Amino acid sequence: MKPKQLKKLLMSKIHEVVKNSKLYCINPEKDFSRKRKLTMEKLITGIIGMESGSLTNELIDLFDASPDVPTASAFSQQRCKISPDAFRTVFCDFSQEISNTFKNEIPLLAVDGSKIQIATNPNDTESFYPGSNGQKPYNLLHLNALYDLKHCIYSDVVIQKDRKSNEHKAFAEMIDRSNIPKAIVIADRGYESYNNMAHVQEKGWYFLIRIKDGKTGIKDGYDLPMEPEYDVSISMNLIRRQNKETKALCKDRNHYKFLPATSTFDYLPSKSRKADPTLSYNLRFRIVRFKISEDSYETVLTNLEIDQYPPQKLQELYAARWGIETSFRDLKYTTGMLDFHSKKVMCIQQEIYAHLIMYNFAEMITSHVVIDKKQRKHTYKANFSVALHMCRLFYQGNTSPPDLETIISRNLVPVRPGRHRERKLTNKIFHGFLYRVA
Repeated sequence: MKPKQLKKLLMSKIHEVVKNSKLYCINPEKDFSRKRKLTMEKLITGIIGMESGSLTNELIDLFDASPDVPTASAFSQQRCKISPDAFRTVFCDFSQEISNTFKNEIPLLAVDGSKIQIATNPNDTESFYPGSNGQKPYNLLHLNALYDLKHCIYSDVVIQKDRKSNEHKAFAEMIDRSNIPKAIVIADRGYESYNNMAHVQEKGWYFLIRIKDGKTGIKDGYDLPMEPEYDVSISMNLIRRQNKETKALCKDRNHYKFLPATSTFDYLPSKSRKADPTLSYNLRFRIVRFKISEDSYETVLTNLEIDQYPPQKLQELYAARWGIETSFRDLKYTTGMLDFHSKKVMCIQQEIYAHLIMYNFAEMITSHVVIDKKQRKHTYKANFSVALHMCRLFYQGNTSPPDLETIISRNLVPVRPGRHRERKLTNKIFHGFLYRVA
């Protein structure tokens, strides 16, 4: 899709939301009933195009340095009239339309979560952490994302407050409501559960989930080969009832497993009467263990066919999951999802969806820019920081093709595969409003 078509598509999705404004206002009968400078359309388009500057400077840019630019206070009051669902609808509809252009392909989707630090608010107990060992208190949101690894766009997200976050619930929610008919979903160790596997199976999709390699994970309940590498097919019948008959069946550990009522599983009732028949749910998958280095191994669960996806192919497929990790870095630091323009969670959610929209917009434009292949040591790709800035200018009407593609194609960075960096697990610092980039 060409840049002008993509921009036209995005603007049409914004117009659709504005046309049905009463569905997305906090007070439908009152909000945006009077004519103002800051219309609903101006607010939505402005927030989507925001960078990391102070709110006043963002408004000056939005109104082209007009003397009639509204105050930051007026902007904040007006934006509080819009539900985050307005931005979510634009994001979902825009992403769906983009995905519909990827015909005759089985998407490769990665699912993962990332924490987002917001302004400290002790009264918000569902996201507040008091801090420990001299650390200052902080608040966190949890972003659960479904990411298309081939086309580098976000397909769906679920935003939760961190203390109430549930990655398994978010996983099932995103899988169930997706309109994609067939896909391969890749997940890390935190997503190993029979319920997640069942949701993917019921959807008609394929899963590839890395699991714990020790004695605390799913694999500990099976009779597996003693060899360091193996590929074992499992046809597992999950049951809730525990009696003499089912206890005898569960001795066959590779075919029957009892799930206690405390274990979440959406396809079997948690309780039943003695007179009820014993229900079971059949789950088919493979447990595959392969070597990744001289002294380390990984174990995965998958329902992909062995003839098309042998262990080596699964290893390559799982390695592609790293794309969602790098996308989180670009989303936070390059797109600016650490620099919010409000302390209210509702407004922060607006900006999270806005940044996701701009990320997808920029990635789709950048992916179609032709990079000249020359005799170089490394393969080169577009510098996403420069590309994003140019795409924002294009979105705001301050540049146009072919200048857009030309500047993106001239600013490149080398692709250096196999590089490693120590992972930092500390929380990211919230960027205060007084120290915002001008």
